[in-house]
Amino acid sequence: MTTASAAMPKKKKKRLSVANTINYVVLFLLMFICVYPMWYIFINSFSTPASITRGVFILPYDFSTEAYQNLGDITNIGSSIVVAVSRTVLGTILTVFCCSFCAYILAHRYLPCKKLFYRLFIVTMYLNAGFIPYYLTVSGIGLRNNFLVYILPYAVQAYFIILIKTYIESIPGELVESAEIDGAGIVRIYWQMILPLSKPILATIVVFAAVNQWNTWSDDMYFMQGRNSANLHCLQYLLYQELQASSVVDTSSAGAAAGAGIKVSPTSLRMAMSFVTIFPILCVYPFMQRYFTKGIMLGAVKG
Repeated sequence: MTTASAAMPKKKKKRLSVANTINYVVLFLLMFICVYPMWYIFINSFSTPASITRGVFILPYDFSTEAYQNLGDITNIGSSIVVAVSRTVLGTILTVFCCSFCAYILAHRYLPCKKLFYRLFIVTMYLNAGFIPYYLTVSGIGLRNNFLVYILPYAVQAYFIILIKTYIESIPGELVESAEIDGAGIVRIYWQMILPLSKPILATIVVFAAVNQWNTWSDDMYFMQGRNSANLHCLQYLLYQELQASSVVDTSSAGAAAGAGIKVSPTSLRMAMSFVTIFPILCVYPFMQRYFTKGIMLGAVKG
């Protein structure tokens, strides 16, 4: 009995150690799958075109910053960075405030026709008039060749409103009632009570809105075509234009003569552009991740 009882823990420990080893291996492989693409872009952006042709997989070969120097030589690159950062910051702030206030109004228990208004917002997620009516509307209100075209069309989004509304409904109603008894109005309750208590879901919306604003460039292509809009192009669209131009030069029949002004290959340039556009989001997301996880879970409990 003593020998058998002593052998059992050893077998159990052995099984646990094997299971832990398998878990570690699987988790490491998943981490590698997630991290390596970014690392691949990074090492190739700092390698010479000849090294990239041979293959760069672990560390950069023939370390070079020519790709980033080429990016720095792009016309209006400075103003495009300012525009991209400005639209991301201002657009995210406006989206958060508009969507959160609208969600607070929809979550108010005394709102007339509450269900009707809520369903109208949901309908917009399924029905879309198309791009032509959208283009005519934006042009009709004077947003073409205007910086506000980057911000105003994204101020109110139904998906964000639904998430925030669901979260606000999880806040105890007694808190709002006590504030109303003390004489607080809708705006004061929203500013001093709802916003502080909704930090997790608001952080989630900040991540969604910021990534969307930073990555979007189609509105730039469609609405910034005037002569005076050269300084209003965002970074992503400017890099897209440069990449298209370098690809055309690289594949043209003119060959080396046409590409005399190109310092790096399109592959090197593409890697550098990808890293430049992804890196800011990678810097912001870790600080918002804990709020993001909590907010998206709490915002999805009720519907």
